[in-house]
Amino acid sequence: MKPRLRQLKRRASLSEKAYFRGTGRRKTAVAQVRLTEGNGAIIVNGKPFEEIFNMPRLQSVILEPLRVTETSDKFNAVVKVVGGGTSAQAGAIGHGISRALVTMDVNLKPLLRSHGLLTRDSRVKERKKYGLRRARKARQYRKR
Repeated sequence: MKPRLRQLKRRASLSEKAYFRGTGRRKTAVAQVRLTEGNGAIIVNGKPFEEIFNMPRLQSVILEPLRVTETSDKFNAVVKVVGGGTSAQAGAIGHGISRALVTMDVNLKPLLRSHGLLTRDSRVKERKKYGLRRARKARQYRKR
């Protein structure tokens, strides 16, 4: 009887903590996003996102899904991001927020897709090939 009561208590505590998850990727950066109801604060790795992403271009990449869906002041986002540089991390966070919004409301999917926010940017750095100086740069050819 007691184990059943514990399970019911666990379920009740999970229902109180309602959040929506989304995973975003860009180059080698991976962002795990948790959206909760709130006032629009975005926390990245324990800090406000303005501290880490101080360029307005990167901030707009992160806020784009919330701006398009007009939900910028309705949700708080807690983000854990690893890998890549700041530009790739910003792209991964924007992708993760978009996917979390779709798990919250499926009706937002066409709107986000029309702005290209659900498409994963699959461009990564090309590997260096043997016999070349970089991925494609070869040694200079001399005729004489």
